[in-house]
Amino acid sequence: MLHLFLMVMVMSTGLLFCRTNHPLAMGLTLLFQTTLVSLISGLMAPTFWFSYILFLVFLGGMLVLFIYVTSLASNEMFSVSAKAFLLSASLILGAFIITLITDPLLSLGTINHTLLSQSLETNVLPTLMFKFYNSSSSILTILLVIYLFLTLLAVVSITNIFQGPLRPSN
Repeated sequence: MLHLFLMVMVMSTGLLFCRTNHPLAMGLTLLFQTTLVSLISGLMAPTFWFSYILFLVFLGGMLVLFIYVTSLASNEMFSVSAKAFLLSASLILGAFIITLITDPLLSLGTINHTLLSQSLETNVLPTLMFKFYNSSSSILTILLVIYLFLTLLAVVSITNIFQGPLRPSN
């Protein structure tokens, strides 16, 4: 039932994203939706690695967009539409009430310890993640890290602080 609640939250943030008109509000809504999608994908997968990497990539992109938006529209104020806020709040509240009615364990704040212990026993860490860092592929991993570091240094040395898409600072 937690998946249903998270899916309703994703849909309501999608509706809220369509109703916003300020770039910072859109970015905040997109960041919240990215967090929810990462949480859903982490709950569906055996480990949270993919969702963690997905969240970090989206967060990096959002930080770049945040820099551009704040440099272009730094003095614009945005206000929250009451209609959009009431729509999203009613959707979230309805999904939360349905989740509490259908899953009484969430309302008590307790976890079924037998289910938790069984899932920990059967869901041992997958060996696929260990194969990524074993001795045969460690050289490839180290070369990849060195390549990414050299690419970072090249991009930083090519970039000029006084020229670029951002407005100059005084």
